[in-house]
Amino acid sequence: MKVNFEVDCTPEEARRLLGLPDVTAANEVYVERLTKAMESVGSIDQLQDMAKQIAPMGQLGMKMFQNILESGAAMATGSGSKKGK
Repeated sequence: MKVNFEVDCTPEEARRLLGLPDVTAANEVYVERLTKAMESVGSIDQLQDMAKQIAPMGQLGMKMFQNILESGAAMATGSGSKKGK
């Protein structure tokens, strides 16, 4: 038997439903600091240096993050590989 539920809610409502912490204040501080840092960038070299500080593992780190997101999406949709059948 297969049962599907559709939930129509805002991100705030979903956060509460799942019991996740409210990180709105932390996100606002992060966005504010990132905005200030971006405003002070005067050249491509400064932008690259800032990007390296934000993501120290560079392209490898971004690829790992992408793989994590893709794996989670595949599991959520049920399209992941089914081992051990």
